[in-house]
Amino acid sequence: MDAVDVSEHYEVVAADTSPSFLSIVLDTNPRAWAALDSSLSLAQAISNILVFVNAHLAFSNTNQVAVIAAHVNRAVWLYPALQNPPSSTAARDNSGDVQMRDVPAEKSPSPNSANKYPQFAQIESSVFSSIQALMAETTVRDLDQVTTQLSGALTLALCRINKAAQALSSSDTTLSNAAPVNSTAPPPVKGRIVVVSVSDSEPSQYIPTMNAVFAAAHNQVAIDTIALAGDSTFLQQACFNTNGIFLKASNPQGLLTYLMFGLIPDTEARESLVTPTHDTVDFRTACFCHGRVIDTGFVCSVCLCIFCEPPENSECLTCGTLLALGNYGAKPAVVPRKKKKKKKTGNGSGREETGSAAGTPKP
Repeated sequence: MDAVDVSEHYEVVAADTSPSFLSIVLDTNPRAWAALDSSLSLAQAISNILVFVNAHLAFSNTNQVAVIAAHVNRAVWLYPALQNPPSSTAARDNSGDVQMRDVPAEKSPSPNSANKYPQFAQIESSVFSSIQALMAETTVRDLDQVTTQLSGALTLALCRINKAAQALSSSDTTLSNAAPVNSTAPPPVKGRIVVVSVSDSEPSQYIPTMNAVFAAAHNQVAIDTIALAGDSTFLQQACFNTNGIFLKASNPQGLLTYLMFGLIPDTEARESLVTPTHDTVDFRTACFCHGRVIDTGFVCSVCLCIFCEPPENSECLTCGTLLALGNYGAKPAVVPRKKKKKKKTGNGSGREETGSAAGTPKP
């Protein structure tokens, strides 16, 4: 019968897809949010981010999420929360990592409640309770610091993604034993970091931020950024180096629209989509001597440190190498231009030859 209908018979096999891990870094600088409160409050922003998180988890039951706050003096986990407060001795597992939990037991939703999906309710309860505790612990002295600990939050996000990848690799022992180790193979987890920024880039955070960016690029973790306010110079470079998406929100009230239409696809789905692009990238850097953001400076040929002006005694502040500036700053030698000599005719006149046989006729 198969030879009669001449039809192709095949079996449809569902391909296993690697899970997607989304880490959200929320800039919680109180001064920046106070300046943005007229258009978008912090509570509204968190509500929009939770909708984005729920949409990411709804794509697959294997997807995971983490939410981290980049505060003025430290980086804090919002979800999953620490099992014990930082002031007490936290319980650690065999690998030395701190035990974490999704939500406090006393604040967990009732399992019989049909109003909300349990995992969504756990994340919402953990994020709101953690952000309230963070703001309650913030003192007036902390507000004097203008630095947002973005580098620490990026480092925590990378550690969480790496831990999830190692857990997935160790659980699949059959695949790890059969397949050879390949450094160019795709990671077991499609990790990406979404940064919601509201403050300016701090020059003192340039070096640790770039270290985290290079680590993310090495582990194939994309860094996406949506800048609601401020000058996000370093985050533009982070998105460029990790093949991420940078969005400058002209209207902060449309935060949910930017998240759902611009940042919802993971790194694998973006290969089949036309993603938003940023026209220009600010490649300015921060000098090692004064922490200024510059576009032209002096670079050490040994350790590649950048200075806004020649260091004292022409010695590199990092490696101590004696820098030879040469003739930098000297005025260039100006060579005078030779004057063109006029050719004389045979009768001794100073007229220049025109090439004509006869002279100009008189009127």
